[in-house]
Amino acid sequence: MRACVIRATGGLDRLQLADVPLPSEPLGPRDVRIAIRAAALNHLDLHVVRGLPVEHRFPHILGADGAGVVDAVGADVRSVKPGDRVMINPGVSDYTCEYCRAGEHSLCVNYRLLGEHVAGTLCESIVLPEQNLAIIPTVTPPLSWAEAAAFSLVTLTAWRMVVTRAQLKQGETALIWGIGGGVALAALRIAKLRGARVIVTSSSEAKLAAARQLGADVTLNHRTQKVSQEVRALTGKRGADVVIESVGEATWEESLRSLGRGGRLVSCGATTGPKVAIDLRRLFWYHWSVLGSTMGNDAEYREIVRLLGSGELRPIVDRVFPLEQVRAAFERLDQGEQMGKIVVEVAQ
Repeated sequence: MRACVIRATGGLDRLQLADVPLPSEPLGPRDVRIAIRAAALNHLDLHVVRGLPVEHRFPHILGADGAGVVDAVGADVRSVKPGDRVMINPGVSDYTCEYCRAGEHSLCVNYRLLGEHVAGTLCESIVLPEQNLAIIPTVTPPLSWAEAAAFSLVTLTAWRMVVTRAQLKQGETALIWGIGGGVALAALRIAKLRGARVIVTSSSEAKLAAARQLGADVTLNHRTQKVSQEVRALTGKRGADVVIESVGEATWEESLRSLGRGGRLVSCGATTGPKVAIDLRRLFWYHWSVLGSTMGNDAEYREIVRLLGSGELRPIVDRVFPLEQVRAAFERLDQGEQMGKIVVEVAQ
């Protein structure tokens, strides 16, 4: 089968389209084989190409998000059948450890992400546990393969950050950095569903204009404006109740300066670097909560799929590339040009 792989880490020149063997082992009782139609890119894919501290079996297939058609099922599978259109939850748990039994699947001691720890979705066929699939909801207009592929990782990540970890409430103010990326856009949608006032940032005036159309209450250009000063001014010097942070070193200090008393900062990424500092006196004096967040559990995934089916949280697709142009898709993501998700069409 065709797949986008790397045989070593480095730059985007490491990307290759290659023929690799189809999954050949017999399906386990609760395994499902999916014929992939589309796969969406995430910043995680860039990090994997450049070399995360993870051991890979090369050639390594990239891609975390995907959607496709069920091709075959194991003997005990009940929730899907051959021919069903499904989308993929990229976080694979063992579903047996103490955290999984407690319903905290993304804390699983054997947690793995597709495309990072194991072979991913940028290929024609993949085998996954039944628990990692959801039937694509019926909505009007129907979801495209690109939209279905673009939904899971960023929406689940944003839901856990905004709802479960930050517990954002109606009437509160949330600051979201870097609108245009998938997590930030999903966080904007979710925060507005919660009835919050949302401030978003970007260095692109076009992205800020698009964010206003999507419901952002205030937009700030972090290249030309001092975000913390603007947030303080907009909130009567109170500061934001919640800061959604995925950038890391470049924005960390401004995130803290934007945070109000009793505020919650939630981080899911470190795109510009992992090393940050904090003045502990400010932490305890202002009763801040600094929270980490990665993906989400099965119940959260089912909830966001339910909301998608009710017409909420529809993902925004920036551009779709054929598999033959996967390098161009990665380059667009790397340059930060996108407003929404970049998707690769694997098969029609």
